[in-house]
Amino acid sequence: MDFQPSQRCSEFKERLTTFMDEHVYPAEEVYERQLRDSGDPHHQPAIMEQLKAQAREAGLWNMFLPDASLGAGLSNSDYAPLAEILGRSFIASEACNCSAPDTGNMEVLFQFASPEQKDRWLTPLLEGEIRSAFAMTEPDVASSDATNIALRIERDGEDYVLNGSKWWTSNALHPNCRIMIVMGKTLTEGPRHRQQSQILVPIDTPGVRIVRGLTVFGYQDQEGHAEVEFSDVRVPVSNLIAGEGDGFMIAQARLGPGRIHHCMRAIGAAERALEAMCARAASRVTFGQPLASRGNIQDWIAESRIEIEMARLLTLKAAWLMDTVGNRLARTEIAAIKVAAPNVALKVIDRAIQVHGGGGVSEDFQLASSYAHLRTLRLADGPDEVHKLSIARRELAPHMPREES
Repeated sequence: MDFQPSQRCSEFKERLTTFMDEHVYPAEEVYERQLRDSGDPHHQPAIMEQLKAQAREAGLWNMFLPDASLGAGLSNSDYAPLAEILGRSFIASEACNCSAPDTGNMEVLFQFASPEQKDRWLTPLLEGEIRSAFAMTEPDVASSDATNIALRIERDGEDYVLNGSKWWTSNALHPNCRIMIVMGKTLTEGPRHRQQSQILVPIDTPGVRIVRGLTVFGYQDQEGHAEVEFSDVRVPVSNLIAGEGDGFMIAQARLGPGRIHHCMRAIGAAERALEAMCARAASRVTFGQPLASRGNIQDWIAESRIEIEMARLLTLKAAWLMDTVGNRLARTEIAAIKVAAPNVALKVIDRAIQVHGGGGVSEDFQLASSYAHLRTLRLADGPDEVHKLSIARRELAPHMPREES
């Protein structure tokens, strides 16, 4: 495997790094102030629209999409280092139209949507004119097993009717959210992985009710994580994505690239936390000596560097395998990074918090917020335990006795 970035990747990295230094980092404080002053936790700060315009002008738009006609035409291996850079700031991904869940939704629409669905929803998403949400997790079932999903999608003439509840529908409270991709059951019998379907539901459809925005360790995120009720929600049959029973297949296709993006963003957040830890350790004095002179602090810094490098290389390997042999043959590595990267990032951020003392758990630094958000990543797209189970089964398979036919 060659870890040397391609020429295109290197060019994008240089431009993106410049964009971050000149525009994104200076805008973080402005973004927070505009959000706070609005009095609405889901307000869209004006600085974000300014950043989006600057990103488009710099050619740093839709970089996640491998299709050159609609995106940057970058491979998973090429985009992975860019996702790491974006992960250093909580506003960078949206500024470049590369934020979840829109990226996954756009990939679903690009791969599986009808021409009419693409024109109605994919085009404005690619233009950054609207935002979207993905509604899968449910409050009443263990959604780590997607076959448990209970929301019903029932055919009634030329419509489908939806009834059920979802929660952790991220982005549903964003003021620009216009469309949800909803996963539910069109069948209750037959093969377990052919009972689910995915359907497009405009957020203003009658019967859709936003119950509340769920907090994350007390944080009310700007895009929101909504609990949503669907009561006799009626949408046209033409809103179904692909065919009935294709929901599980679509969900699996959606997850591969998304996990690369999540993990590399987590590594970017860890890198920024390590830099903050080093800067703090070098500038603070306790008992007559800089914190940086303490052996335990040096151990934390060294361990953080080692762990970040290991997580990065594993994630880059997964991206390379996806590019060369496909998602199916890369499934062990894809599962492994989803466990490794968030756990490494949390360790590094926790050490940085400790070095910052009381300030580390305050709003004066981004560490507490970063920790809270990354802790959710151990649950998003499947909890650690599901990925470990998947890895263990594949490792055990060659050693298990074969069943006699």
